[in-house]
Amino acid sequence: MMNYDYNTQRKRMALPEYGRNVQKMVDHIKTIQDRPERNRAAKTIISIMGNLNPHLRDVGDFKHKLWDHLALIADFELDIDSPYPVPEPSKFVEKPKQVPYGQGQIKYLHYGHIIELMIDAACEMEDGEEKEYLTTLIVNQMKKSYITWNRGQVADEVIIANLKHLSRGRLKVTDGVKILEVRDLIPQVKKSKPAGKQHGKPQKQQFAKKKGYSRH
Repeated sequence: MMNYDYNTQRKRMALPEYGRNVQKMVDHIKTIQDRPERNRAAKTIISIMGNLNPHLRDVGDFKHKLWDHLALIADFELDIDSPYPVPEPSKFVEKPKQVPYGQGQIKYLHYGHIIELMIDAACEMEDGEEKEYLTTLIVNQMKKSYITWNRGQVADEVIIANLKHLSRGRLKVTDGVKILEVRDLIPQVKKSKPAGKQHGKPQKQQFAKKKGYSRH
C-alpha cells in the first residue's frame, strides 16, 4: 500500500514563498554537527533564497532581510555565525498596532466632514458674491445629502438651522441664496414606454401608415 505525502500532513512553513525545498534544506542544516560546515550551508541557502525572491533586492538592507528570514524558517533554532544579530521571535509574532480611525467629531453624519470644511472656509471669506455663491452650494449640497441619507423630505428651515449650528452663527442664508427643490437636486428617472407601442398604437400600424399602406 502506497503512502501519500499530503501538504496538510507536512510541517507548516513559516514563509511559504520560499517553497518546501528551502524548508527542507534549513531543517537539514540544523542537524549538521560541524559548525564551519553548517555556516557554509547557511550561506548557500541564503544565495538560493535571494535567487528565488529577486524582488527583495529592491528592499533596503537586502542581505539582512534574508538572514532574518532564514532564522524565522529555522524556528530560531539554527546555531550559526550570522553576519547580523538574530532577531527576536516576538518581532514576527506581535500583533500590528491598531490604526485609530475616528470620525473627527462630525456633528451631522449625513452631511459629512467635507461640508463642515466648506462651511469653515466660507466663514473666513469676506462678504460678497463669492461668499454668497459658496453658501448656495453648501446649503443645496446639505439638502441633497439630508434627503439621500434619510430618504425623506426636509424643510428648508431645518437646513438653515443646521447651517447656523455648524457655522456657530457665522454663516447666514441671505435673500439671494436659493435652496433648490427636491426634484431639481435629485432628478427623477422617467419610465420608458413599452417597446412596440407609440401613442397607444401598435408599432406595425405606425409603420404601415408611414409607407402609405392601408387595410381594406
